[in-house]
Amino acid sequence: MPSEERRAWIMVVVTTCAYAIYLALVLGRAGDGPLAATPYAATLLWTVGGAIVASIALHILFGGVVPRGARRTDERDKEINRLGEHIGSSFVILGAVAAMLMAMLKWEHFWIANVIYLAFVLSSLLGSTAKIVAYRRGFQTW
Repeated sequence: MPSEERRAWIMVVVTTCAYAIYLALVLGRAGDGPLAATPYAATLLWTVGGAIVASIALHILFGGVVPRGARRTDERDKEINRLGEHIGSSFVILGAVAAMLMAMLKWEHFWIANVIYLAFVLSSLLGSTAKIVAYRRGFQTW
């Protein structure tokens, strides 16, 4: 497995786990009150920070087990990475537009922050999934 594909798998796992933990904690605190009144900021920051640390640690851990020759990237790896990043960035744009509209309509900060976080999560998942599919099934260069 190429190191770039391994990175994509790590991102899928870490992103999914971090967002699942965030949702479980926030929804668990909601109780009977309105969801928008639930404290979320510290949980959001801790799960994002934890995901960054976990991602770095896993990259270091799995990077150390890989033989030296497998660490090199070639043109195909660069093209696959570019493809995945382009595909994933679409959700960041959609999330930014949605958050902007929500702010203009004076929605609660809770919803705006969560739409942005969800956009980042979907961007990471979609981009990483596109990379994995490109490594496994090939991709069309234009």
